[in-house]
Amino acid sequence: MRNLKDTYRHKGLRNQLVKQLVEKGINDENVLNAIGAIPRHFFLDTAFQEWAYQDKAFRIGREQTISQPYTVAYQTELLSIEKNQKILEIGTGSGYQSAVLSVLGADVYSLERHRPLYLSAKKLLNQLGCQNVICFHKDGNDGLTKYAPYDRIIVTAAASSIPEVLLDQLAVGGKLVIPVGEKEQIMLRITKLSNEDEFDIEKFEKFQFVPMLRGVEK
Repeated sequence: MRNLKDTYRHKGLRNQLVKQLVEKGINDENVLNAIGAIPRHFFLDTAFQEWAYQDKAFRIGREQTISQPYTVAYQTELLSIEKNQKILEIGTGSGYQSAVLSVLGADVYSLERHRPLYLSAKKLLNQLGCQNVICFHKDGNDGLTKYAPYDRIIVTAAASSIPEVLLDQLAVGGKLVIPVGEKEQIMLRITKLSNEDEFDIEKFEKFQFVPMLRGVEK
């Protein structure tokens, strides 16, 4: 069960969380405002509600997690999102990252390989009025060619290497933010410079994500 009531206490806890993110180096006001606006406890089981505004990851089932707010803010800041940009998200999970992208005014196409997580996130995002998010039960390794190219692509699971298919689906000038590595991942931001396989690759901090797996789960 989930608690879909957003109280003054919850808002106060979110304000404290935003202050923590600022202290950790997040400075994009739009990202901070989005984190401050979204009730993270909506995306967690009631049993975890008391900890929803700690800067921690929590398990959401199917060996998946809702990323810690710092990680969500960090990846989102690297994307440098502008309103009405088309974004492909690999790994819907709880739907929290999708909601952040939605608040920032992006048109989001989000893929999730685990059917129960896909159904849960889709329902919750609809309840929250995130009409600019479309969810798909699909293997993220293949991307989503139907709506390509994308201005931004975000991957919320650990890739062992940079998927060529995602680079192909990126618009010229577009950015892909992806954690790459095995036990520990380096966060990469890859900007597509031309259609001639020219890319600028930037390396950032180290993180730990659940692995990006192939196939779909019922």
